[in-house]
Amino acid sequence: MFDFLSDYDDPSLLGAFWVTIQLTIFSGIGSLIWGTLLAAMRVSPVPLMRGFGTAYVNIVRNIPLTVIIVFTSLGLADIFGMTMGAPDDFEAQGFRLAILGLVAYTAAFVCEALRSGINTVPVGQAEAARAIGLSFSQVLRLIVLPQAFRSVIGPLANVLIALTKNTTVAATIGVAEAALLMKEMIENEAQTLLIGAIFAFGFVVLTLPTGLFLGWLSKRLAVKR
Repeated sequence: MFDFLSDYDDPSLLGAFWVTIQLTIFSGIGSLIWGTLLAAMRVSPVPLMRGFGTAYVNIVRNIPLTVIIVFTSLGLADIFGMTMGAPDDFEAQGFRLAILGLVAYTAAFVCEALRSGINTVPVGQAEAARAIGLSFSQVLRLIVLPQAFRSVIGPLANVLIALTKNTTVAATIGVAEAALLMKEMIENEAQTLLIGAIFAFGFVVLTLPTGLFLGWLSKRLAVKR
């Protein structure tokens, strides 16, 4: 029943899931960094920064991820000639552009999760820190964000799981991850349900342990109020 898999052994089958894992890791790191900066902008005392952060989040969250990913390929690469450091390697270029699109999209959700965590920190703590002479950036970095991160591990875990599943959209610009290989296998094989079940199981293996571990970590590091 599984004979057809011999045509898609490593690096095709396992390699496709490895690309999915790489997309998740790199996009997750980038989204966390950019999302934290956006959250800082949204609570900033500078109106221009608050306006930019608010506009970015509200606009990006309401654009389909597929549109963003396709724009990174057709818009940035084809129209503006952005090669992402790989002018002659279209596979590497597509991979990096997919990460860029995933970061741009996912960071908006990271920002909102973090902002909700920032709102759980008592205002008195920030006021006390400002009273002893700390700047806004110091208060955010030393007082507010450490507590905010601890309180939103659960929501950030959900964002990471969603990001893992959203990596399948990278197939629209030809990135050789799991969804693209599944599409090719379904086109070449007759066992559609079996192929779908195999790839569904693969994503469960990727996301379920992540959710369980981060859920446990969230309870372990929860801020006691």
